[in-house]
Amino acid sequence: MNQFRLVFQLEKSFLPKSLDSLMISFFKAATSRYSEEFNRKLYDKSQSIMKSYTFSYYLPNARFQQERILLGTPCFEVFFSDADLAESIQFLNSFKTMYGQKYPMRCNSMTLVAINAQKQREIKDTEIVIKMLSSLVVRRHNSLDNSDVYFTYQNEEFEKALKENIDYMVNKLNVPVSTEGFSIVPIKGKKVVQKIFDHMVDANIGIYKLKGKPELLNYLYLAGMGSRRSEGHGKFEILM
Repeated sequence: MNQFRLVFQLEKSFLPKSLDSLMISFFKAATSRYSEEFNRKLYDKSQSIMKSYTFSYYLPNARFQQERILLGTPCFEVFFSDADLAESIQFLNSFKTMYGQKYPMRCNSMTLVAINAQKQREIKDTEIVIKMLSSLVVRRHNSLDNSDVYFTYQNEEFEKALKENIDYMVNKLNVPVSTEGFSIVPIKGKKVVQKIFDHMVDANIGIYKLKGKPELLNYLYLAGMGSRRSEGHGKFEILM
């Protein structure tokens, strides 16, 4: 079980506020450079494709302004994990094609200067305490009117809606794990409002207790949990 640490050098010490758009465009460019077939498998616009990866950021001394994020140094890091081993290897090969290449963004550019594989511990317990590294987005979608409801940890439907998100993910990806016995308990939860593709939505950060079968918890550890995982949400670290 590995995650990849990607280190980027910036031309100037800031990033756009729309980090989700930036990183998705980078992933699309990397996978396309590596293999058009692999790129289509993940990002074919003609169909909705469930992803098995997630990622989070380290933004040193970040100060959030209206349109951009100011950083203390001209660099930042991305921590990427994928529950599909074969796919994670293809992503690693994709990232390698971008190594040392200047990637443009508005009024700035970023260059991938380091790629490190980091060993992740295997979860053997049925109960763990976690800290969210990127916000946990819990969504219930109404296909009849195409509306969404977002839940925070304070809502009584929070756990049920999150389990629905997880059930949908493992069924869509045909993952042979059971969600029976899954639960989440806030220890030190916090509500945040996230801008996701120009929409402001309620999300969650903080510390939580997860219960579930080890196979499920290991899968969530790499794939993330909740909605919008492949857009940089739902990644966590294990505290105990």
